[in-house]
Amino acid sequence: MMKNQTGKKLLAVCVGVGLCLSVLPGCGTKNPEADTETEGSAGTENRDGGISVEPIAGISDDFICGMDASSVLVNENSGVTYYNFEGEEQDVFQTLAQSGVNYIRLRVWNDPYDENGNGYGGGNNDVATAAELGKRATEYGMKVCIDFHYSDFWADPKRQHAPKAWEGMNIEEKCGALSEFTKESLAELIDAGVDVGMVQIGNEINYGMSGETDTSNVMMLLDAGSRAVREISESYGKEIQIAVHYTNIENKAEIMDLATNLADAGIDYDIFALSYYPFWDGSLQNMKRVAELIQERYDKKVLIAETSYCYTSEDGDGSGNSFSGTDDLVDGYDATVQGQASMIRDICAAANEVGALGIFYWEGVWIPVGEASADNAPIWEEYGSGWASSYAAEYDPEDAGLYYGGCSWDNQAMFDFDGYPLESLKVFQYIKNH
Repeated sequence: MMKNQTGKKLLAVCVGVGLCLSVLPGCGTKNPEADTETEGSAGTENRDGGISVEPIAGISDDFICGMDASSVLVNENSGVTYYNFEGEEQDVFQTLAQSGVNYIRLRVWNDPYDENGNGYGGGNNDVATAAELGKRATEYGMKVCIDFHYSDFWADPKRQHAPKAWEGMNIEEKCGALSEFTKESLAELIDAGVDVGMVQIGNEINYGMSGETDTSNVMMLLDAGSRAVREISESYGKEIQIAVHYTNIENKAEIMDLATNLADAGIDYDIFALSYYPFWDGSLQNMKRVAELIQERYDKKVLIAETSYCYTSEDGDGSGNSFSGTDDLVDGYDATVQGQASMIRDICAAANEVGALGIFYWEGVWIPVGEASADNAPIWEEYGSGWASSYAAEYDPEDAGLYYGGCSWDNQAMFDFDGYPLESLKVFQYIKNH
């Protein structure tokens, strides 16, 4: 995610979609403003496998302990196996549920394939993929958040490409297409048995959406998406919360302007969702203040829609990592399983303190395909388990066309490189152990 268009992060995709590669200078630099007031919180009440997590006083059982798990299917197709804490092969969604995760987030792209049916990568996350993963999450009692990017590939502050099928449309036509896609997709997901409890209408849309950069046009798209979700919610008799998702949380003025735009346009939504990566996005104190302001001034719920932290500085697949886990570390939180657990615990505590709904950990299941010393490119290309394949180059020439490859997030997963869950995954149950 590009910060203020100028410099703290070179690639817009670094955070929101985890695409920043180590070959790009200036990506993932440490923020000197990082808050250290709650550094490395560690208690004595929940110790397991050498980690310690202090429970959060007063936290609700309904606090969202979410996980983005969009990469699971392509990883499994690529030969990855996930295990439980007993070392047995097990559905990763069961392991997540047993560890205290209560909500799954799944991104959805319109058509992430080229004209020959080759996937763009990054999970090849079309509606069918979301349906398959969503059903598994629902089976283990977790609700599902559908994250519509309204693009055929990654959408974030640097890129908001319109789907191929929408190219050449005027804004009215595009609004109609967005509405129909939203309704058809949600109907397909709910009919498939997915317990959809939340829908994001757009992903990190600070500077545009679906090829539109004019604020009034973006508001028209959001209105179309919101109306579509409400229509499906009513027709199915199902409560579905609507989230609008932004980043650059460290810039309070920008966030307040974006919230004002929504209010002035009369956009019907429930949740103001924000990305917060502590190694890029400022202090915990600032995050709390922004959440407070949104609730006070606009009477909207707040959600941390994306966050993460590393557990190692090692690279698992030879493709380089967005967050190195060395120079990028936040003071007080080292690149260990304990450091990861402590950071996530403290983010949850900060969010809970100011009344936020909860958090979603971004892609804690995106582990390596193959060994770091192996040539894994053929697998990434065939199954879409790298952040981008070469087939995405025509659609996204400025990034995917130049830097396609493997996973840049494997050292921030909550499973090790071999698919075994880390003890830090239990942070979600430990924080609620009163």
